[in-house]
Amino acid sequence: MAKLDSLLALPGALAAFEFRASGELLTQEIAPNAPLDPEILDLVCHMCAANMSICNMQTRGWEAITGMKGFFPVREFTLVGFDWSVVVSSAQREAQRAAGEPTLAPYQGVVLANPKADYEATFAALDK
Repeated sequence: MAKLDSLLALPGALAAFEFRASGELLTQEIAPNAPLDPEILDLVCHMCAANMSICNMQTRGWEAITGMKGFFPVREFTLVGFDWSVVVSSAQREAQRAAGEPTLAPYQGVVLANPKADYEATFAALDK
């Protein structure tokens, strides 16, 4: 699982955070002078949890209706905004779930400033 300080060192990173499937913000690192605070990250976490739930519901339905496989579970997603983007990963959780582990790691996310964002580097770091 990636360390928050290493995620915050990624190009364009404004914040790195961990949250529960319920949307509860657990931990965060915010870059100095970033236009974010824990309250905003709490809202971001709830939005990410809701989107992850909706994405998983849709992929399960798609697999059931079409017979196509490999869409569920959703492991990562990006939500692109006007100024910032959020990259979220549940890759570690899904690896633990597949291994039958009784407890799962939290979700991890990174808020990126769009002009400096390196999405590929962010996904690679979240997969560690």
